[in-house]
Amino acid sequence: MKTPKKQKTGGGVNFQIEGPTLTRAIVLHVERRDRRAPVTSDRASEARLAEAVGLAEAIDLQIAARIIAPVSAPRPSTLLGSGKVAEIAEQVKEAEAELVVVNAQLSPIQQRNLEKEWGAKVLDRTGLILEIFGRRASTREGTLQVELAHLEYQKSRLVRSWTHLERQRGGFGFLGGPGESQLEADRRLIQERITRIEGQLQSVVKTRALHRKGRARVPYPVVALVGYTNAGKSTLFNRLSGASVLAKDLLFATLDPTMRVISLPHGRKIILSDTVGFISDLPTSLIAAFRATLEEVLTADVILHVRDVAHADTEAQSQDVSRVLNELGIDEVRRGQIIEVWNKLDLLPPEERAAREAQAMRKPGCVLVSAVTGEGVSPLLEMVEGRLGAEDLIYEVFLDPADGQGQAWLHDRGEVLSRRSYQDGRTRLKVRLTEDKAGQAQARFGRNMKLLAVKKAAAE
Repeated sequence: MKTPKKQKTGGGVNFQIEGPTLTRAIVLHVERRDRRAPVTSDRASEARLAEAVGLAEAIDLQIAARIIAPVSAPRPSTLLGSGKVAEIAEQVKEAEAELVVVNAQLSPIQQRNLEKEWGAKVLDRTGLILEIFGRRASTREGTLQVELAHLEYQKSRLVRSWTHLERQRGGFGFLGGPGESQLEADRRLIQERITRIEGQLQSVVKTRALHRKGRARVPYPVVALVGYTNAGKSTLFNRLSGASVLAKDLLFATLDPTMRVISLPHGRKIILSDTVGFISDLPTSLIAAFRATLEEVLTADVILHVRDVAHADTEAQSQDVSRVLNELGIDEVRRGQIIEVWNKLDLLPPEERAAREAQAMRKPGCVLVSAVTGEGVSPLLEMVEGRLGAEDLIYEVFLDPADGQGQAWLHDRGEVLSRRSYQDGRTRLKVRLTEDKAGQAQARFGRNMKLLAVKKAAAE
């Protein structure tokens, strides 16, 4: 196995990786504890540490050690106490670790001091998430958003603190690679770049708005998948749509939004949207940077909140998602359009499964599924259809042979369920319309239009 080759650049030491060697890292979870509060259970701490390890593995770090460090009185200079800092320094030396991932938010001073004490690079939670986002982004919008968030984070930190990961991956392109011009950029140059990116993102937002207007003319309702990272959203998306979106047991496997048109059991078409996973302690600035990516959630007709009910911290994860939805502006009225999808049913032991099934029956707007096996998918689609079709109107419309514009009008503003032609040249269309479009149709077609049913369930 090849070892990293040290190379001098500017004012720091970077690691040039040769061959398949991975950077050895220690993952440190900092657990904030109140001295006056009794210590209850370490399960939450272990779960948070496991999540941090998963994040580190998502950028191909080799985990040399895992540590939980309780902190009751955070220090402004190092966050941790001097004894704990010295203890971890010994572990860094013994493990020959090149990087310490700290599962907490560090100030620039804390990051710099810890790097001096430990003789290794230090990456906090925000920096780690940004690294993952940088690897996952593939669209122009995604790469711009990552670069913007990265530059905002970088403004108050040493630019050189990022070069170990950029060297490791051979010069990843979301910041244009580890070129000297970027390494030596001062705050003015960074701010100029931020301004340019914000302008480019404004253009992207306008383009997405035009796309949404185009979809509104179809018009197919949008159903958006949201949830904690690694909850199984992409697997469920693939199950429902027959697509092949990257779906792995990996944190942040999906970053760029993906959309597909699918048909519900009774024939109604919808646009299904997969989105980036949420995570706890995600800085507000990072949420703002990815707001354009999450705009599909804000405009969705139905939101599917996918939960990993086999995870020990599923309740805490659910609360984290709710907090992010609040920050995005999902109001209480629209929360009635959220369906909770309790995923990974196949991973539950029999007793826990029975308890979850009983719990789901008592909770409105909740359905148990396994995206892997397909169990529960049919009831889920029926529930989605019920939410979308509760107030729809089904009409039959007779059109004269020469009224091609009328037929185009109905296809453009409604959903044509069936079409029948008669020998005299007339055409009968069965159309589903929303209440506002039905009023417009009545004004245009008058007596040639007849209401068949109010609710979708009664019409099929």
